[in-house]
Amino acid sequence: MSKLILDGHKLAWHRERVEAWLRGERIAPITIDCALTRRCTYRCVYCYGQLQANDEKRMTRDVIFRFLDDAAEIGVKGISFVSDGESTCSPHLYDAILRGYENGLHMALGTNGYLLKVERLPEILPALTYLRYNISAGEPRRYAEIHGCPEKCFHRVLETVSKSVKIKKEQGLEVTLGLQMVLMPEFADQILPLVKLGADLGVDYLVIKHCSDDEMGRLGVNYDKYFALRDLLMEAEQQSTPTYTVRAKWSKILSGGQRHYVQCYGPPFIMQFSGSGLVAPCGMLFNRRYKKYHIGNIAETSFKKIWQSERYWEVINLIASDKFDARTMCGSLCLQHKVNEYLWNLKHGLETFADVTGRPEPMHISFI
Repeated sequence: MSKLILDGHKLAWHRERVEAWLRGERIAPITIDCALTRRCTYRCVYCYGQLQANDEKRMTRDVIFRFLDDAAEIGVKGISFVSDGESTCSPHLYDAILRGYENGLHMALGTNGYLLKVERLPEILPALTYLRYNISAGEPRRYAEIHGCPEKCFHRVLETVSKSVKIKKEQGLEVTLGLQMVLMPEFADQILPLVKLGADLGVDYLVIKHCSDDEMGRLGVNYDKYFALRDLLMEAEQQSTPTYTVRAKWSKILSGGQRHYVQCYGPPFIMQFSGSGLVAPCGMLFNRRYKKYHIGNIAETSFKKIWQSERYWEVINLIASDKFDARTMCGSLCLQHKVNEYLWNLKHGLETFADVTGRPEPMHISFI
């Protein structure tokens, strides 16, 4: 687990593609983060997806398969089913994981786990690079409050997590099984209970991350209050063992919700799709009010054609221009944040390529 990067990026191991981008070439994304639906079984109090309503399209099996075929053809390396919907609500999830894997793509899934079919785990776990359960509380009552669901969901999810751990061990699988806590300052009482729960379940890691808010602060995240949690988070990390890693995303938790870069350079490397099929540079820009940044929809047009279109590169170039300011024109601490920091420093001569010669390749290399 020492090769697991939970607070950072892996672009140093994709130097060829970064150099192509610096030369102005049109590159394929390394990672695409997407959902197969906008539906969800929960109503989490911190959900950014609720702020990103857009026109729903039907993500059929044929649409999903065409996308996965296109992604493999143009050189995408990893597909994570996360984004703005709970992909276990799609009847096509399991077939999609297997199709992507058969295409040579690295596949990953983030889920609340409630609808995940235990009987399909032996089939999909060998095809996944990682399976991450989104769980922000270690106690049933607080779980129900935070995730907006009945307490029975907590117990059902724990059974599913335990089953996935058992299958991994019995089959000797390489898939990484983890928990992710989205931490708002008011959830501090659940940090240590969740650390213990992860250890008891036998998962590989627990990552504790910040909560993103939009530029209008509609989720009400008080970033200043994170600083008071430093000692508690350090105590949590000290519970790590050789087989169980507890890690806080310090760089974002202690950022005060601020960025130092201005333009957005990350989406050509890590693109996001909505569960509606909408292709936009990132999840922060899914909402209808950001229509000027919307590129197309894979339910209507193949991703390969969208990627080859002038519209795709027009939007990519717009957010990388002086007409866009990431500090004020989109939400805070996005999925592309660490990649953006690195590319900004690289492009502006504040940093040079990290020399990774002789260093072991990190886990999940296709998920930058």
